[in-house]
Amino acid sequence: MLAGEVPALTRAGGGCLPFQAALETLSSASAFGSVAGRGALGMPRTGTTTVGPPCRCKQVKDSSVKRGYFQKSLVLVSRLPFVRLFQALLSLIAPEYFDKLAPCLEAVCNEIDQWPAPMPGQTLNLPVMGVVLQVHVPSRVDKPEYSPPKQCSHENLLPAPVVLTSVHELDLFRCFQPVLTHVQTLWELMLLGEPLVVLAPSPAMSSEIVLALISCLQPLKFCCDYRPYFTIHDSEFKEFTTRTQAPPNVVLGVTNPFFIKTLQHWPHILRVGEPKMSGDLPKQVKLKKPSRLKTLDTKPGLYTAYSAHLHRDKALLKRLLKGLQKKRPWDTQTALLRRHLLELTQSFIIPLVRPGREGEGAEGHGPRLTPLPHQEHYMASLMPLQKNITPWKTPPQIRPFRQDDFLRSLEHAGPQLTCILKGDWLGLYRRFFKSPHFDGWYRQRHKEMAQKLEALHLEAICEAQNIETWMKDKSEVEVVDLVLKLREKLVQAQGHQLPVKEATLQRAQLYIETVIGSLPKDLQAVLCPS
Repeated sequence: MLAGEVPALTRAGGGCLPFQAALETLSSASAFGSVAGRGALGMPRTGTTTVGPPCRCKQVKDSSVKRGYFQKSLVLVSRLPFVRLFQALLSLIAPEYFDKLAPCLEAVCNEIDQWPAPMPGQTLNLPVMGVVLQVHVPSRVDKPEYSPPKQCSHENLLPAPVVLTSVHELDLFRCFQPVLTHVQTLWELMLLGEPLVVLAPSPAMSSEIVLALISCLQPLKFCCDYRPYFTIHDSEFKEFTTRTQAPPNVVLGVTNPFFIKTLQHWPHILRVGEPKMSGDLPKQVKLKKPSRLKTLDTKPGLYTAYSAHLHRDKALLKRLLKGLQKKRPWDTQTALLRRHLLELTQSFIIPLVRPGREGEGAEGHGPRLTPLPHQEHYMASLMPLQKNITPWKTPPQIRPFRQDDFLRSLEHAGPQLTCILKGDWLGLYRRFFKSPHFDGWYRQRHKEMAQKLEALHLEAICEAQNIETWMKDKSEVEVVDLVLKLREKLVQAQGHQLPVKEATLQRAQLYIETVIGSLPKDLQAVLCPS
């Protein structure tokens, strides 16, 4: 945790102001802050070391201070993207810290040091300041939750724990209150990796809307850059505001109205104001043309020339409005909205799964390998047939992804099979193919398929019964080459880069020893140095 005075990030008035502030510094107070990865499901990453830590600030008038104001900030910095957990944590710590300062912070850090490491899939009880926070650490194998998770047993816990429904997911319904009527348009803009500016009245609001936007593509990985809170002091300010090149694929959260002028050339600008109610529904921003964007006194709205490819889901808006009228819990409203976005994304991804009966080859000749559980069918059709993977030959290559072949398949196996929304799905896919998200998705899938192919080739070698027969008419160069290739595959498999069973690894090691044992002593000494 970082504590100190940050006057540039505060505003007049008493109380605490939460927000996300981009810092280039990484720190961790305990094991809980040092185990990023390990299969945990987190927020999207961009490959940089920039993090957006939650922060609490306080500014009140104080005549005893030279500046005339008491100003303090408390920032929690972690490699873990558990935004919601850290927000809850700071809401407990900050008020006490602002009153008692260092002693309070020291006591809290001692408590956090006792927390167990957050292993994926576990439910943890985290005591801090007389409160127990119960959280579930997400895992890649978790099934999507359509409703808030139930509390775990805590019979022996006193006091009763405060259960957080998620450690990393924000309250989507609250974040999207002013833009509920344009959620699908915003989803399309995120899917296509379009540059977008979010101008909000506070850093907290801009940060939460940006983080909510990039999370609405799950389970598709967000492959673009994003800045929850961007200021004129950021190092990329000149790069992002230049008009000599197209805006980068970035989602920016800003609060300074000055950006309306400097980022006026950006294709999509979302300006939101303080939440206001219009009947039972929060007042919605309107869709406006970029030409109506004024330098001064720009009204809230989504300023864009983009026309959505899909028709709006009016039934969703009615359900959310009905929930407001019935005072449905916001967690439930968020679950409805998240489920809608999840199903929308899945319906978009499913056509990338190959049409036809699973297990049948592209030409209907024999079984085709299923590369991975839940692997896209179209991508699976690019895998070679199992009968073509032989032990003593280099495995065949994965066929290239052909956009025209895929688009032709949409007529019979398009998103209309799983989604009731109508619209120009074909046009949406064509634009998606040009986006950073398709590039990221395809590279990851191709990598997984290549690893699966290597694993199947290793299994084919280990299941072969005639290795001695094969070696009889082979030169020493060919035999040594087999040893080196087997060792390479073994290293990959042991590093969990190849999905193979332990029995296969043991057989591969035995084969290596058998092959080396058949070589002359001088080669054995080279391949197995003591």
